[in-house]
Parts: sequence; C-alpha cells; structure tokens
Amino acid sequence: MFGKNIRMERIMDRETGNAVIVPMDHGTSIGPIDGIIDMKTTVNAVSGGGATAVLMQKGLVPYGHRTSGHDVGLILHLSASTNLGLTSDSKVLVATVEEAIKLGADAVSIHVNLGAETEPQMLTDFGKVSRDCAEWGIPLLAMVYPRGPTIKNQYDPEKVAHCARVGAELGADLIKVSYTGDIDSFKTVVKGALAPILIAGGPKMSSDMDILNMVYDSMQAGGRGVSIGRNIFQHKRPQAMTDAISGIVLKGMDVKEAAKLLK
Repeated sequence: MFGKNIRMERIMDRETGNAVIVPMDHGTSIGPIDGIIDMKTTVNAVSGGGATAVLMQKGLVPYGHRTSGHDVGLILHLSASTNLGLTSDSKVLVATVEEAIKLGADAVSIHVNLGAETEPQMLTDFGKVSRDCAEWGIPLLAMVYPRGPTIKNQYDPEKVAHCARVGAELGADLIKVSYTGDIDSFKTVVKGALAPILIAGGPKMSSDMDILNMVYDSMQAGGRGVSIGRNIFQHKRPQAMTDAISGIVLKGMDVKEAAKLLK
C-alpha cells in the first residue's frame, strides 16, 4: 500500500486530498476534437491552471504528456469503445496495468457502464484490473455510469449511488460519477460510496457559471474533486477555467471568487 499512497499523492493535492483531473481520452469514442489536437499545449495549459492530473490513452502519452512547465500526474486510461459501433456503451480493455507502469503513469482508470448489454464482461475486467492494481501498488480510478437500454435517467440519484458503491466494492481508489443535480441527493451518493467521489463534467456546457456552480455544489456535498474534460479543454481559455475550478476544489473558493479568475 505504501507505493500506492505515494502515487496517489501525484494525482491529488497533498494539502486537501482533493483532485482536479482533466481526461483527454475522448478521441477513441468520437474522434479528433478541438482541444485535444495539440495535446502538449493543452496539457501545459491545464497543468499551469492547477490540474493535479491528466488522463489519456496509451498512444497519446508521447504526444501529450508535459515536457516542461508545472508538474502534473498521469493517469492511463485502460478502456475504450467507439460511437461507430452498435454497442458504444460497451467498453473493452485496450491496455494493462503493466503497460501503464512502463509508460511512467501514476495511476490507471477504467470505464464501466452498468445496465449495458456487456455489463458482466465489464465487471469482470474491473475485477482483474483491481487485482493488478493491488499487486503493483497502482491507484485505480473507476468511471462508473448507469447507461444501457434499460436506463431511462442516467442522473437518477439511486442509480448514481449504486454506481458509486459498485466502484468502491470492486476496489477503486477514486470513483467518477455524474453529478445528480442537487447537494442533498449527491450527499447520499457520497455517503454510500465510502471511497472518494469525483464528478464528471458531462457534455460541453454553455455557461461557465453552470460549471462552477456544479463543481461548488458537489464539494459542499462531500465530493473530493472533479474529472472534467470538454468543459475545460474546449474552453476558450482552458488554463483560466482550470484555475477557476482548482480554486474551488483545492483552495476552498466560492463561485464568485472562482469566477473572477475567468475575467
């Protein structure tokens, strides 16, 4: 566990134990998009804004991880799917914990969709990755969502709480879920999960204040940070947006204080 604790300090803030993670793994599912073409520029921007870690697929590490500037942790994403297939909710493993170690990653992440047709295989993969992470002392971030043909509302608090609990029970060190929309319902998610909870950013939002309010409310509910991609790297000023979110998550700012960093 000592090695895992050391690596956790590389992807989280040592003072608060909170995290600002910027995932950049979207290319496998939807192809090249603005913000993750010039990877090094984006990574340098978000690290300069206070991100504690970036997350990407193995093939992008040579193109995307920092070569200068502020230090930032590296999380290797092990899951993938594309929106060109018939089952985009079904994730498969495309990398291993051992590959992550060879690439110098500080942690790994996996994506599991509960309710998808291939849920059993994704849970099997989760169990294997969790065992490998325990063996090698590598932190595991699990992105767990209720998605599939039987899921009508993926933001339903009971379903999100179920996802968070599955992540904890299968051995994740950090769990990424969708925000449920209000502080009280998200408190239930956090309480039932036991493990630290991060919120996803979801689709690109139209308002900076919507993003900051969501982040602030999630922290008031007991969340431990964010794992936000498009709402950071597709922002017109990604470093400033990272700075504002980091202000809330890592420095305890309120929304008005954080918003000043965007002006």
